[in-house]
Amino acid sequence: MPTLLIIHHTPSPNCQELFEAVVSGATAPEIEGVRVVRRAALAATASDVLAADGYLIGTPANLGYMSGALKHFFDQIYYPCLDDTRGRPFGYWVHGGNDVTGAVRSVETVTTGLGWRRAAEPVTVTGAPGRADTEACWELGAVLAAGLAG
Repeated sequence: MPTLLIIHHTPSPNCQELFEAVVSGATAPEIEGVRVVRRAALAATASDVLAADGYLIGTPANLGYMSGALKHFFDQIYYPCLDDTRGRPFGYWVHGGNDVTGAVRSVETVTTGLGWRRAAEPVTVTGAPGRADTEACWELGAVLAAGLAG
């Protein structure tokens, strides 16, 4: 059974709301045959990444960059996973107070280096998430999970 790994850093209620929408989409009852695993960025390991077939990544924008927790995750898994995960699909979401440009750029840079294939457009949210934002996150989760289901 294919596995979708959701790696997230959710330090705020806004980030938590987006994370829950992603999980809801990824675990929608219409999508069968995909195992969804959730890991906090500081707890996720190279073994988790190697065991998964696709990835969803969530981060706040902190000081113009991805969160330190997500950066730590990428630092830990980069070389152990570099050769074996090339071409795997991923998607991501970013939440920021007023600008997410640097965080988006940093996630794109690392995932490009890993050779991962973006399977959906990123969801970027500034300020309090609205209905359209949570719907976009739900769809992001559903698209990645459905893509693994076949």
